[in-house]
Amino acid sequence: MDERYEPKGIEIKWQNHWDKTNLFKVKEDPKREKYYLLEMFPYPSGKIHMGHVRNYTIGDVVARYKRMRGFNVLHPMGWDAFGMPAENAAIANNTHPARWTYLNIEAMRSQLKRMGFSYDWDRELATCRPEYYRWEQWLFLQMYEKGMAYRKESYVNWCESCQTVLANEQVEAGLCWRCGQLVRQKKLWQWFFRVTEYGEDLLDHSDRLPGWPEKVTTMQKNWIGKSIGAEIRFPLENPVDDLQKEIPVFTTRQDTVFGATFMVLAPEHPLVLELSKATQQEAEVVSFVERMALQDRSAKTVDTFEKEGVFIGAYCINPLTGRRMPIFTANFALMEYGTGAVMAVPAHDQRDFDFAKKYGLEIVVVVKPHDLNLDQETMTEAYVDEGVMINSGQFDGMENKTALDEIARYLEKNNIGKKTVSYRLRDWGISRQRYWGAPIPVVHCQACGTVPVPEKDLPIILPEDAEMLLDALRQ
Repeated sequence: MDERYEPKGIEIKWQNHWDKTNLFKVKEDPKREKYYLLEMFPYPSGKIHMGHVRNYTIGDVVARYKRMRGFNVLHPMGWDAFGMPAENAAIANNTHPARWTYLNIEAMRSQLKRMGFSYDWDRELATCRPEYYRWEQWLFLQMYEKGMAYRKESYVNWCESCQTVLANEQVEAGLCWRCGQLVRQKKLWQWFFRVTEYGEDLLDHSDRLPGWPEKVTTMQKNWIGKSIGAEIRFPLENPVDDLQKEIPVFTTRQDTVFGATFMVLAPEHPLVLELSKATQQEAEVVSFVERMALQDRSAKTVDTFEKEGVFIGAYCINPLTGRRMPIFTANFALMEYGTGAVMAVPAHDQRDFDFAKKYGLEIVVVVKPHDLNLDQETMTEAYVDEGVMINSGQFDGMENKTALDEIARYLEKNNIGKKTVSYRLRDWGISRQRYWGAPIPVVHCQACGTVPVPEKDLPIILPEDAEMLLDALRQ
């Protein structure tokens, strides 16, 4: 036996033997218990790194252990091969994304084989191959036919440099995580999966995940973000048209509606520019909206901003008090939460209180402590605890917690609102590719609108040999 271990000679010898004898090729064997082991597919960037080595070594240890225990182990490998990096690299190297991707797959496959991992390479796949994404397209059609996939115009995180949409998680301090350029809000037609239909199911099954750490399931529940409250409709003083006569608002504090003194809309809300049109405020509103489009106004950052906004030149009516409420657009209102509109109750919400003090807006106390009266003229902060209803008409003297249900019933009875549930969870936007991605199997017809491609015509093939696409990508 050699005194030193020489991996180049020994490992290549045995790896060649494994290949010749198809040692890791898996066949059906009814006599043995099945075990399926799948690690996350790597993105074919060109070289494996130590993160890959760690991840796939752990998986390989498990696969070999299970084989030694007598399991019939299926341990495949594939490539998560679509995405923006391939396009950017192709542009930089004057090649096509397909060529760049397949060359990288060859290089990384060779590296993984040299690591000696026990994959059944006969089952290798790549997500950029038509025989794979055919089934992605088939699944999309099933979801489209059931109303779970739909298209709408929506504000998105847009990187002008990358010419693509970014997820919130891909925006770091207002900059694109990939190129470092400024991200802005842009309105585009987008495809979505209707995951909000399953908010309650997702929440319920968060408690049915055996072995999951509590902090992870708590994060999941917070991400779903179930809130029980009410929808209240505030009539516009001057309706835009028959379809836009009111502003619906979701709130968990319907007990404070008698103290709502102004309305706040997210800068992206479609009524902001519509209501400010032809008013003295129009230019200021347009400027504010454009400036907000350049800010990272996600849920993780919005609370760190100094509260600011502008009056849009319009009013709505508080349906319970008849109060004429000025409508503002402000940086703390997010289109992705609730309806994109906030009934502002400065006496009982600190964010609204700070905004009202800054802009000289009315403060009305409607919930007071049991043993103390509050002076709205001298308050230094909002009162957010439980208490007794005041200045609230027929609900005066009622415990505010009790009033939540009572007011919700009153809203429904008088057709000005209803008790409802809202989720922080948003529908999943899937239009985040540029060219190098699975084509969505829908035809856009000027006469018929969006028409799904017949299943018999799948797959809709991405034109990998179109040289003109490379020129388009450079523009």
